[in-house]
Amino acid sequence: MSLVVAAAIVDSVEKPTRLLAAQRSYPKDLAGMWELPGGKVEEGEDPIQACVREIIEELGVTPTLYDLVEGPEGDWPIGKHTMRVWLATVNSEPVQGSDHSELRWCEAEDVTKLDWLPGDVALAKKLADWMVSTR
Repeated sequence: MSLVVAAAIVDSVEKPTRLLAAQRSYPKDLAGMWELPGGKVEEGEDPIQACVREIIEELGVTPTLYDLVEGPEGDWPIGKHTMRVWLATVNSEPVQGSDHSELRWCEAEDVTKLDWLPGDVALAKKLADWMVSTR
């Protein structure tokens, strides 16, 4: 099982009003579905460094990582992998790269309306509920 890292990028960790969602452009069977930006940890790489690297590569911005978003078993199970997710903010507006066909800032009420990857549905709900609870 390999480790995948992702960032739940919000406009503010203290009072989040928007979450960044990324629509996959590939592979064909996942294209059009939504996810949090991130990717696989390379061999010998620290997961935090991997998450920062992936966000810089995918979005052209540097994230500041905060607390982990805990899943049912710490990390989130996604198919054959596990995913570790950090709350994050970014230093400027993200830029859509080739990994995604769209980037969208979503308010809490809109987060669960997106067609998330199957492994991200529970995570998206948890993030939306958390955003509402901070109001």
